[in-house]
Amino acid sequence: MSEFFDIYNLMILALAIAIFLRLRSVLGRRTGNERPPYDPYTARSGNESRGNDNVVSLPRQGANAQAAGPEPSVVEERLKPVATKDTPLYNALKEIVVADPSFEPKQFLNGAQMAYEMIVTAFAGGDRDTLRPLLSEEVMEGFSAAISDREAHGQSMSTTLIGIDKMSITDASLKAKVARVTTRIDSQMISATYDRDGNLVDGDPNKVADVVDVWTFERRVDVDNPNWTLVATESA
Repeated sequence: MSEFFDIYNLMILALAIAIFLRLRSVLGRRTGNERPPYDPYTARSGNESRGNDNVVSLPRQGANAQAAGPEPSVVEERLKPVATKDTPLYNALKEIVVADPSFEPKQFLNGAQMAYEMIVTAFAGGDRDTLRPLLSEEVMEGFSAAISDREAHGQSMSTTLIGIDKMSITDASLKAKVARVTTRIDSQMISATYDRDGNLVDGDPNKVADVVDVWTFERRVDVDNPNWTLVATESA
């Protein structure tokens, strides 16, 4: 009985060896159609072949849409509240909107109002740190010189902005990717300057004065920074 099993086991072993050698001869042979090993860290170039030639890559719309600018109806809707159509101001603002589709004149005026309040308050308090990021270098030099002159004479200034009656855009331009927008600001404020002994030397702490300022703001339209800088000031 043991000899029978020994012969039977030898036959199975021989059959297994034969099958193994057959599989090895087939699986070990390269046909020339094998795919290279997949490397997830290797970037694909645009010229390499794709597995499915029927797949079409759609063009990116971001750059083209921004280059084309907003629709004419959108531009007109934005500019209607701040400028009359076909006027020099309207056309200048239109150029800015086309160059910078994110430009909203009404939002710009809201931001300019906030900047006006911050700058007036910071100037009265001699706060150069607050002024510096809001002003151009030239305007900062002028403001800083005025603050230094007050300090040298031992003077202090008190300014209370009662409110802004009206703010409007009066001029605009776009040159070499630099947008400039000029605003007229009609406000009411109380302002007084005192010497080191507390004596009044200028203004009136009990009188509300009507003040008209013309401020010009500037920013590059080809950068992501949305902040405008005050580049010129004058009193109307």
